[in-house]
Amino acid sequence: MKAAVFAGRGRIVLQEKPVPKVGPRDALLRVTTTTICGTDVHILKGEYPVATGLTVGHEPVGVIEELGEAVTGYQLGQRVIAGAITPCGQCDSCLDGRRSQCGGKPMGGWRMGNSIDGCQAEYVLIPDAAANLAPIPDALTDEQVLMCPDIMSTGFGGAESGRIRIGDTVAVFAQGPIGLCATVGAKLMGATRIFGVESLPERLGMSLKLGADVAINYKERDPVEAILRETGGRGVDVAIEALGTQQTFESCLRVLRPGGTLSSLGVYSGKLTLPLDAFAAGLGDHSVVTTLCPGGKERMRRLMNVVASARADLRPLVTHRFPLDKIEEAYDLFANQRDGVVKVAITP
Repeated sequence: MKAAVFAGRGRIVLQEKPVPKVGPRDALLRVTTTTICGTDVHILKGEYPVATGLTVGHEPVGVIEELGEAVTGYQLGQRVIAGAITPCGQCDSCLDGRRSQCGGKPMGGWRMGNSIDGCQAEYVLIPDAAANLAPIPDALTDEQVLMCPDIMSTGFGGAESGRIRIGDTVAVFAQGPIGLCATVGAKLMGATRIFGVESLPERLGMSLKLGADVAINYKERDPVEAILRETGGRGVDVAIEALGTQQTFESCLRVLRPGGTLSSLGVYSGKLTLPLDAFAAGLGDHSVVTTLCPGGKERMRRLMNVVASARADLRPLVTHRFPLDKIEEAYDLFANQRDGVVKVAITP
């Protein structure tokens, strides 16, 4: 099969690899649609370490090609998705409700494209298939559910971890794919005033369409000053950090009201520091929470329910489409953020 493989810093290339062999608890999917994540770009740049030769990608939409002998309740040829996080459903972390940390290791539930071969390929092996395969309703297309495995789950997770309440004021720093999904999630959770912070005009426009009430271009005005002014100096109840930089993390702290929550979704690749004034020297009753994309089939079922109900239409996030044969070209576009790209759909 053809697969996109990490070949060293700055190189993800298309190669031939053997089709994975199926174990008793596994399923083999023929991938029909997948996409590239910002985390894959961190891998490409060498900012997140994976083994050379690993197939990357963790957002699969596909058809069941083969089932392990212990997997029941599914059929060959069935359309399914699996989350970026594939928990076993049986370890202490899973049974304690921390499925993203499966196995008791940090990020242990993230296996595809991290510790095992991922889905930017013609076929992908789904471990612990009974806990992770979610059937796609017939009425939904691949692109309608493409955001569910990762960015929708992550963005919504940031809103959920922030414990947004009805009537809350929320700021979402960065309106890339994850930030846009966090904006949608904040609105669904009951936020009644949402600030979307970004510099790209097309993403600011998309933010307003997806639920933001105020769009702030940080290149044109200071977002901290603007948000504090707009809230009468009170600050926001929840600030969601969706980029993974010192500047956005610190800005989130500076717009929080005392007792507010900073919900962090970014993947940080350098040293992160807390400014003492914004953190009130640790005495401001702030909460800082982090979220790794919730996974498992029940999570996927719920997200597809949201899509099917038309409460969230994330199809506009797919701005470009490539066949798997041109995935190197897709990485070049996505990693360099050209041509207004938000997300790309990859079809083997």
